[in-house]
Amino acid sequence: MVSYRDAGVDIEAGDALVEAIKPAVALTRRPGVMGGLGGFGALFDLKAAGFADPVLVSCTDGVGTKLMVAIESGLHDQVGTDLVAMCVNDLVVQGAEPLFFLDYFATGKLAVADAARVVHGIAEGCRLSGCALVGGETAEMPGMYAAGHYDLAGFAVGAAERGALLPGVVSAGDVLLGLPASGVHSNGFSLVRRICSIARVGWGDAAPWSPGESVAAALMAPTRLYVKQVLALHRAGLVQAAAHITGGGLPGNLPRVLPEGLVAVVDRAWPVPPVFGWLAHAGQVGAEELLRVFNCGIGMVLVVSDPQAAMAALAELGETAYPIGRVEAGQGGVRFGLPDVWWA
Repeated sequence: MVSYRDAGVDIEAGDALVEAIKPAVALTRRPGVMGGLGGFGALFDLKAAGFADPVLVSCTDGVGTKLMVAIESGLHDQVGTDLVAMCVNDLVVQGAEPLFFLDYFATGKLAVADAARVVHGIAEGCRLSGCALVGGETAEMPGMYAAGHYDLAGFAVGAAERGALLPGVVSAGDVLLGLPASGVHSNGFSLVRRICSIARVGWGDAAPWSPGESVAAALMAPTRLYVKQVLALHRAGLVQAAAHITGGGLPGNLPRVLPEGLVAVVDRAWPVPPVFGWLAHAGQVGAEELLRVFNCGIGMVLVVSDPQAAMAALAELGETAYPIGRVEAGQGGVRFGLPDVWWA
């Protein structure tokens, strides 16, 4: 007789994972959640969450080849937070409050301890962004993945009152405020890995740009969560638009929140994390390519009409903001006027 376990699928391991993550999932519970883990679907009560006339906003994302760094280095604890951030940061730029999150974890053979570390990171990201982890799916698929490898996907749903969606009215003269990134976040890792290979640095080597950390530990710094900062300013009426700076960098994401006939002019430098200077030097990456692939130290851009009030409100939240440019009449999406080596 042949069993499912003989074919490579261990049902008991899946059950053990659910038990291991229950305490972390419980910490993400918020008003509106109905029921708990174990159902065929998750229920959420928008009225109990405080909405009167809501519009639902949804998004999905993954972590990309940053997963390869986690897998090859064994650093699984924070990549789940990346997964949450890549989704909820996309929700909040539309004026939506993240409500609940579901994850999909797929692997060839389930390693319960490693998977639990990943899901604990997901739960932490949810907790920090006020978003409930209401469920997910763990798929054990022998033959689909190399030994020790796994993939992640995340699905987030948020809501905004009907008249409170972003972007709002963006006008010439509005100021661009950049919120700092924690590092590379979760985009461009195919290029990061290529540069590390060219430079012959291993994940366990000392990071040339971050004394006291290994290359892997420095690169695995999770994507920042900007939910509380953006929602606070939005509710105070201080944000006209917001752009999450992910794949495509500033030139690829700023135009997405600008109406026709307006251009974002980025002409004021900001403190750039040293990792980007190292990547530029070690990989001989030009300035245009660096801006197009990476966030280059700015993970979120807010378009504001009153920069002093916005910066003061952000300071009260413990957040630093850098004026990096302005909105002008024109065409072309983004125009740069930065120094030649602005990342130095």
